[in-house]
Amino acid sequence: MTTEPGLRDRKKAATRGALSTAAARLARALGIECVTADAIAAEAGVSTRTFHNYFSSKEEAVLASFEDSVTRWIEALAARPADEPILDVLEDLVVEIVTDSDPSVTEKANIWMLSDSSPALYRDAADMHQRINRAVTRALAERTGTDAERDLYPTLLLGAVAGACKSVIDIWTGGKSEASGPEELVHDAFRQIRAGFPAPPPRI
Repeated sequence: MTTEPGLRDRKKAATRGALSTAAARLARALGIECVTADAIAAEAGVSTRTFHNYFSSKEEAVLASFEDSVTRWIEALAARPADEPILDVLEDLVVEIVTDSDPSVTEKANIWMLSDSSPALYRDAADMHQRINRAVTRALAERTGTDAERDLYPTLLLGAVAGACKSVIDIWTGGKSEASGPEELVHDAFRQIRAGFPAPPPRI
């Protein structure tokens, strides 16, 4: 009996993930304006009613993987040892983000770029971004013993980490990096953060 809720939750998460993946795949292929709830449900192999049990709109479904990833990220942050240096924790967690295969780093970038194609998707992405920022700032404040509303530190920390993550994804998916993988770029980014962003040496 004790395992049943866990199994049910896993099935629900799998269905939600399948719907979100289907929505993003169709949006990339057809354009978000041509995607319908019926098409997403069919692509995921469920009923349209099931789609509406999980999402209120196709835009929400397209972006769901981002918000779900942040929820997992916050849970992982809370689970790390309390005495572990915060930058060490965040470096490891950003590596997990850029090496996660669900969705991959390239898929993350492609999904986010879809927001430029639709005013509704752009609006939902902006709303989601605000929710994510508030949730992560609160988690960082709790982790560092600061106040999310009054202290500058957790907001600055979020800005540095989010900037590092976005820069890594942009550079890696642009195909111009000589790094062996996005994780190498993350380690380089955090090395520079720890060093206080010293001026880089001139290129020869």
